Amino acid sequence: MNPIPETARRVRENVQKVIVGKDEVINLTLVAVLCEGHVLLEDVPGTGKTTLARALAASLGCSFRRIQFTPDLLPTDVTGLSWFNQREQRFEFRPGPLMTQVVLADEINRATPRTQSALLEAMQERQVTVEGVTRPLPRPFLVLATQNPVELEGTFPLPEAQIDRFLLRVAIGYPSQEEENAILERFRSADPLPNLEAVTAPEEITRLQEARRQVRVEADVRDYIVRVARATREHPEIDLGASPRAALALYQTAQAWAGIEGREYVQPDDVKRMAPYVLTHRLMISPQAQLRGRKPEELVADIVNSVPVPVEE
Repeated sequence: MNPIPETARRVRENVQKVIVGKDEVINLTLVAVLCEGHVLLEDVPGTGKTTLARALAASLGCSFRRIQFTPDLLPTDVTGLSWFNQREQRFEFRPGPLMTQVVLADEINRATPRTQSALLEAMQERQVTVEGVTRPLPRPFLVLATQNPVELEGTFPLPEAQIDRFLLRVAIGYPSQEEENAILERFRSADPLPNLEAVTAPEEITRLQEARRQVRVEADVRDYIVRVARATREHPEIDLGASPRAALALYQTAQAWAGIEGREYVQPDDVKRMAPYVLTHRLMISPQAQLRGRKPEELVADIVNSVPVPVEE
């Protein structure tokens, strides 16, 4: 029996005690958890990015740390540093906020590229190296980074190597009128976030991640994923297409989405569902296409619709 749907339902309902609506966004963060990937939350201030991260960590029963990225933040402020203990007459390692299970990298593009690069090893290899000593990070490990796509003054754009390490890019968006009314009513007397209790545990999350790997992907669906990724590299309006890491991300997220839906196999529709969130932030659009007003979301939609979908004989 697939254990993923029931746990995903419990986590989703628990997060919705704080976040009104946004089922799709919550499901996408659960996809990242199942893949042990990272999420770039990109939206204007006040839409609930930080609240979502805190509610997710509380629901998962994971340790949580928040890092406020600023221009004067140093890499050692993120990873930790060795300091000399005069009483013991020896060097000791003081862990940074990165040494936790769920990390909120708030306004990540406000830090300098040198500090941003402190996350590269952690996000890919789940470890940090400080002064020649490599230390593993606790598992599961998830980075939720936020950035404001509107305010660009005083920011440092994320390099391609950094962006490619984010499994998904998600925009929360404004709530509907009914949802905004519900938010005002829910927060009328008190903030429900501090009283949010865990509905699962890190050990169970590890088992669910293993269950996700068992979701079946047939050869023709796997070939479909590869053809979609390769089509981004051959598109005339795209200068830099999806990397092999992006193809693997599309494969894993399709498995996770199928698992959340309660299926033990991946359908082409799962790949189509995940493609916009996996691919758009990884593409570099040509200057000519940008002048014509073309956006990555449009190009991904064109590619997904143009690649033939495998059909059952």
